[in-house]
This record gives sequence, structure tokens and C-alpha cells, in this order.
Amino acid sequence: MDPDDAPGQAELIADVRRRWDAKAAYWDEQMGDGNAFQRELIGPAVERLLAVRPGERVLDVACGNGVASRRLAALGARVIAIDTSVAFLELARARSRQSGDGIDYRWVDATDETGLLALGEGQFAALLCNMALMDMPYIAPLVATARRLLAPGGRLVVSIQHPAFNSNATRLCAESVTYEDGDEVVSHAVKVTNYLATPPGKGTGMLGEPEHHWYFHRPLHALFAIFFRAGFVLDGLEEPAFATRHTDDWALNWRNVPEIPPVLVARFVPRSGRSEG
Repeated sequence: MDPDDAPGQAELIADVRRRWDAKAAYWDEQMGDGNAFQRELIGPAVERLLAVRPGERVLDVACGNGVASRRLAALGARVIAIDTSVAFLELARARSRQSGDGIDYRWVDATDETGLLALGEGQFAALLCNMALMDMPYIAPLVATARRLLAPGGRLVVSIQHPAFNSNATRLCAESVTYEDGDEVVSHAVKVTNYLATPPGKGTGMLGEPEHHWYFHRPLHALFAIFFRAGFVLDGLEEPAFATRHTDDWALNWRNVPEIPPVLVARFVPRSGRSEG
């Protein structure tokens, strides 16, 4: 089932929002100003592809507790940040009051085309959606609206869990091989049980969280097709992976599969133009 064509969208959107409101405080406490994924993988790739210039107006979609928004502001951008979770926005505002970064936080659901357009057509040099598309049941309105929100020469950067390697249908695994000389070698892999047709489902994002949230898997051809139909072309792509291994050979941790990227970061630009980054 294609999650963008799923029935009962209004009820599903409301449930997605309720679950994020319920876990926002826990995520803010655990995430702070960025975990290892943000600091080592996502953040550097996003910054390279977004190539923010001082003074540019940037829209951060699904900002959560504002990790990426605050980083963009530190780079000199004028940031408007939106989220569907009121609880997350309150936490983001509290952190921004401490840093005095001047970020403008607003409640807008990224599935609501009217609410998105109210932010201002042609007003943004760049749009960012950071690790959130897989949490959204319906992304076509956001992608179509992004084309209208961007100023000439603008770009859209998205980061997501890598659809091929990191979804509800994948698992980290480890096994050992003992050779004739007695040496034991532990090897790690990602087990993929489905890719083309993984249905929407709930899963964990952080250990110990009070509520699971929805994941909406889209294989790459289906995901990119939404951007292509909206008039975007793929202009940059990174698949970052951890460079250093975990200290525990048996840990089911992404550090122990350094050749398999858990995230994907892509830059799209309107078909009529290319970015300069």
C-alpha cells in the first residue's frame, strides 16, 4: 500500500500528531542539541547540500525541538521553523530563548497545503525537512508547495532514514565465525526482509520512549517520483555512514556496519534551475 494513497488520512494525521506530542519531552531530553546521528552523519551532510549563506531566509519543516533550526541560525540564516506538534514547538522555543537565536517558530502541519502557502510564496532561499518525511503519512502537499515557497534559485534538502537499509523491514544483526586456529571473528550486517512494499507501521525511535510513532516507508523510486512530479530534479545526494566502529564487537549498532548508510540526504531544485552549492 502506498502511504500517500492510504484511506482515513485525517484520522492518521491526527494520530501521528498525538504520538509526537506524547513523546516530545522525552525526545527533547534525549536529543538536546543533537545525538551522534545528527552530529556525525546528518548535520554535516545537510550543511554541505543546503549551503546556507548568511542572511538567507530558510524554512525548517518538521523542526522538532529545533536542533537543525538553531544550527541554521548559527550559520547566519533567518529561520522560520514549523512543526505539527505543539509540545515540540514549546520545547524548541524554550531552547531558543536561552540561545537568543531569533528563530520564528510556528504551528503548521506539513500535510496542510493551505497552511504551508500562508508562509509566503517565493519567500525562501532554502527549505529543509530533516529526518521527518518517513514520519509523515502524506508528503505530496509539502513537496508541491515547496516549489511555490522557494524563491528563484532556491533549493530543497531532505534527510531521511535510508529506505533501502533502515526501515521497519530491516534489522541489524551479528554473527561469529570461528576459524581452525581458534580465532573468532564477529561480522555485522543489515537484514532486509522487504523493500518495495513495506506497509506503514509503528516503531521505536529511541530506547525507553513513552510511545511508538508511525513510519511510512517509501522505496526510492516512489519517494523521488513525488519530487519529480512536482517539478523538482535531484541535484545532490549523500549517503553518510559512521567512520568508527563501536567498542563492543557484538553491539547491534550502526557503527559496526560502516559500509552501510543508515541515512540519506538529498538536494532537489526546481527543474528550471540548479543550485550553486
